[in-house]
Amino acid sequence: GADDKGSGNGDDDDGEDGNDIGDNNDEKKADNNHGGGVTSRRQQRQRKESSSSLPPAAAEGEEWGEFLHQPGKRYYDFGQIRDEISRDTNRLAGLHSKGVSPTPIHLKIYSPNVLSLTMVDLPGLTKVAVKDQPVDIEEQIYSMNCQYGANPNAILLAVTSANTDLASSDALKLARELDPRGERTIGVLTKLDLMDPGTDASEILHNKVIPLRRGYIAVVNRGQRDIDADLSIRVGLRNEERFFRTHPSYSRDRSIVGKCGTMNLARNLNGILIHHIRECLPELKIRIANMMGDVQSELDTLGMPEGRGEDAGATGGKLLGLLSKFSANFAAMIDGRASNTNQQHDGMPSLS
Repeated sequence: GADDKGSGNGDDDDGEDGNDIGDNNDEKKADNNHGGGVTSRRQQRQRKESSSSLPPAAAEGEEWGEFLHQPGKRYYDFGQIRDEISRDTNRLAGLHSKGVSPTPIHLKIYSPNVLSLTMVDLPGLTKVAVKDQPVDIEEQIYSMNCQYGANPNAILLAVTSANTDLASSDALKLARELDPRGERTIGVLTKLDLMDPGTDASEILHNKVIPLRRGYIAVVNRGQRDIDADLSIRVGLRNEERFFRTHPSYSRDRSIVGKCGTMNLARNLNGILIHHIRECLPELKIRIANMMGDVQSELDTLGMPEGRGEDAGATGGKLLGLLSKFSANFAAMIDGRASNTNQQHDGMPSLS
């Protein structure tokens, strides 16, 4: 999320591209729910598409959003996107309930101010059921986080408040379970502006408290009072930049200047994504070539129909069906959703 809501996990699924806070330069970004208790009650899968890559007629600097459950309907008012997220969440999780739903909300954001990335916002970890929450609310949310976090292509954003003891972070504990070697975990510190006077998070940012291979990045997001006052994200980013620029510790230590701010977090995640794509592409090309060779051998074995009538048409229809199924399975694999039973040829999706 783009605002301070306490500890939690964000998964950056770079199997399809991804970045959790990569688009906060967008003033009209759709906000998550805010308030006390469990605010994110459903998984939100947000795909950011840079409209600068669209045809000129479709770009023209416009920003809009589209929901998967409302195909073809564009939302140009991002306040309406926020309302639709709340409405659809209430529809499945309950209007006056604090319960959660495992059914994700799929949202695409088109804007010239964003990178083409995907982020998954998950409900924050909780320990005790409140009000009408089910008694197993902790297990439900834990299972949701593990569902995405176990994907080896997901970058884990372990979000922790800087004004609490880092050793008690549930997000870091879960990230360590899912990523024991720490190869895809980034620590994100929030609420640095709420730390006691005379204290700072320099030791954490220097990776000396609980070391992470990819280190920590500090951000200062809008508080509840700013949200209630309808402070825009663009203004919030300016306030964040001013906080780090004028802070007596963060502004003077050059070794941590690049670890402070939402935009540095975005650049860091984008760099990880590009590196991951470069590593995966050669192997992916080899697998596709092997698959094409296997399919071509199978076609050669089956032979081509002699006639050009109904038999040829039936073969063409079957081939089209196979290609469509391959496309769907391949997209699922790239997105990290392909099951083991749906894969063969060294991890690639099957056609049967």
